[in-house]
Amino acid sequence: MDPLVGWLQTSLLVALRIAPVLAFAPPFTLVRAPGVARALIALGLGAALASSGVVQAASPLSAGGLLAAGMTELAAGGLIVLAFQLTFAAIYFAGRTVDVQSGMALATLVDPSSQARTPLVGTLFALLAGAAFFATDGHFDLLKVFAVTFDLVPPGSVFTVPSPARIGAFTAVAFMTAMGVAGGAILALFLADVGIALLSRTAPQMNALVLGFQAKTMLLLVVLPLTLGVSASLLLRLNAMALSVIPELFA
Repeated sequence: MDPLVGWLQTSLLVALRIAPVLAFAPPFTLVRAPGVARALIALGLGAALASSGVVQAASPLSAGGLLAAGMTELAAGGLIVLAFQLTFAAIYFAGRTVDVQSGMALATLVDPSSQARTPLVGTLFALLAGAAFFATDGHFDLLKVFAVTFDLVPPGSVFTVPSPARIGAFTAVAFMTAMGVAGGAILALFLADVGIALLSRTAPQMNALVLGFQAKTMLLLVVLPLTLGVSASLLLRLNAMALSVIPELFA
């Protein structure tokens, strides 16, 4: 087989594993970029990894075999996307909890990349997690993780689907850690609810709903910056958890 054809096949298969991550996985979806640019980045990374010797060259494939291998690589990329999606879903859930407590449950934002409605505080948490990911060279760590996955499952190889128990365990830990990110704001808002409830019992004529909305909004503006500052280490841990669990899903 022509070495050039083998290199092209390997580059394409590597790019097909990387492309879903750039297209659908936070924090990359938090950055607005054209789809063509994401595809070209995936192809460039695939060619670079195939040329560097990090990735084992794929066996010669026919047209049908290449199509089947390409579908397998897309599935492998979707598995990596799943790890990031679960991590950021936990972050959005924690932010949504704060939104409901503070009375801002109806206030949603529109993600310019996915056109999806996202919670107000959850979006703030997610943006901070994305900024922490890139600031701590998480994208370089992700390339190392890709290299590990290519060692475990070479391009075009069939991999074993991870057990639901492993995914469930990671999801539980991610959601528990994410609730710790918003724990300070949740506790402060809960204490505010208790105080407003006591005031409404001593002064029944007071409109507890209106007072609570105003008081908790002002409290959130004070507590939220402190919560974000204190919980930055937990956001870094969530990013590290997402990167560390990916090789385990391919093992």
